[in-house]
Amino acid sequence: MSTRYVLGLGGTVDYEIDWDPGTLERLAAEWGLRADELDARIPVLSERDLLRSLLGFVRDGAGGERFVASSEIVEAFARRFSSRVTLGGTCVRAAIAMDRVRGLPALVHLVSIDDDVRRLLPASTTYLCSADRDTTDPHLIVQYPAGSAVRVAGVEVVAARPNRLIYVNDPPNRELVLHPALGDACASADVVLVSGFNVIQERDTLDARLATLAADLDRVPPGGFVYFEDAGYHLPALREPVRDVLAPRVDVWAVNEDELQEWTGRAVDLLDAADVAKALEELHAAVPARTLVVHTQHWALAVGAGAAGLRTALRGGIDMASTRYVHGDAFTRDDYVATAARTPGAAGTRFAREVEALAADVACEPAYVLDVPRPTTIGLGDTFVGGFLAALAAP
Repeated sequence: MSTRYVLGLGGTVDYEIDWDPGTLERLAAEWGLRADELDARIPVLSERDLLRSLLGFVRDGAGGERFVASSEIVEAFARRFSSRVTLGGTCVRAAIAMDRVRGLPALVHLVSIDDDVRRLLPASTTYLCSADRDTTDPHLIVQYPAGSAVRVAGVEVVAARPNRLIYVNDPPNRELVLHPALGDACASADVVLVSGFNVIQERDTLDARLATLAADLDRVPPGGFVYFEDAGYHLPALREPVRDVLAPRVDVWAVNEDELQEWTGRAVDLLDAADVAKALEELHAAVPARTLVVHTQHWALAVGAGAAGLRTALRGGIDMASTRYVHGDAFTRDDYVATAARTPGAAGTRFAREVEALAADVACEPAYVLDVPRPTTIGLGDTFVGGFLAALAAP
């Protein structure tokens, strides 16, 4: 019998703009931007604020997601650049990756839909959508390369490494209304993916959605597998209620390197096995889930009671995300096979050996060293999830 996947909780329409230093410099000059105004964490209330935030991220070489005061700001800023329309959201990108490489069909739960979503979803992917009408609230996606300079009032802003930024005002995902049939879908699922709580901004809304989802997850059959993909919260104080409800109900709670450091409250040296082993203890104290997964640019690991059985899934996640990093949105199964034939990097391999020796109940797989002129940094975590979950269906 084929594996039955239910992937939620919301997808997005993404406007991916082309990186254009000339346009950025022109806008900075037109809007009188100073280098000392760049700040990744300011509230984004205008296009000028968006540019201040964007270039603050670039200066710091960081990635992240930020709330924007209106979708009109996103649309106006996107119109200033060449761009393309793609689909995003963890559940949707995971479904696309699973279909592309393994031919695995999935049911995705959506909270909004329009003709772009219908056009771009894989033919094998079915959906439940809680929306009662079509709407479009695009996410602005900015991918910047390492070493590209943007001059702001005579000062060069240069990124040390590539990364991606997301700017969004998305009421349907912020409300995250759940379809009444989601519980029935969970009741017949082998694998359930949960993601998307990070954009909710009202505690009452969050509590209501968590209560509904908890009842739905309690219907997953014995032996079913529930995976939660964490994210950067627009309101960080709301991550604890999510943890309190979901940590006891999921088989895997997954974070990337940024979220690891948010939960531990400190910087973590990702190639220092002793530092990471300590961080894993801190993470488990903060998030007492059965098994934790951490995925980074250097390695991916599982720690906890179910870690030993997830090594193949970790490798599947690394292979899928690495393929997207090299080949972008249009990667093929052949690209995936070629990526999986690579030899992992020496530093990651050494780290994996050391951390498994230091920490109990850890399975760690090293990543590849990938040197390409224009890597894709958008959606790597989502694609990791698709590769991880697809590997659960492997014979």
